[in-house]
Amino acid sequence: QVQLVESGGGLVQPGGSLRLSCTASGIMFSIYDMAWYRQAPGKLRELVGFITSGGTTRFADSVKGRFTNSRDSAKNTVYLQMNNLKPEDTAVYYCNKVGATRLDSWGQGTQVTVSS
Repeated sequence: QVQLVESGGGLVQPGGSLRLSCTASGIMFSIYDMAWYRQAPGKLRELVGFITSGGTTRFADSVKGRFTNSRDSAKNTVYLQMNNLKPEDTAVYYCNKVGATRLDSWGQGTQVTVSS
C-alpha cells in the first residue's frame, strides 16, 4: 500500500524559507516522477512543481525562481526548498506521483503558513 508522509511545514514570515520533505513507501519510488501539490483554503489542489526520475524539475509560474526540488532515491524522499515565501504560498502541501488524482492515496500533507 502506498504511503506518503510529508513534513517540514510551519509558520514563517514573508521572505522566509522552509524545506519540506516527503517520504514514500509502497511504490518503486525511483521510477516515478514526483510532484508537489498544494491546497489553500477554499481553493482546488494545484500543482506546484515536479521532479522527474532523472532529476529534471519544472515549477508553476507562481513559484518559479523561489522553489527548488530535489530527491534522494536511496531514502525514497523528495524535498521542496521554498525561499522568499509569500502569504499567497499559505496552503497544505502534499507530494504524490505526477498526474495523481483524488482516487490515488494521499498523505496528510504539511501546513505552510506565511504571515507576519
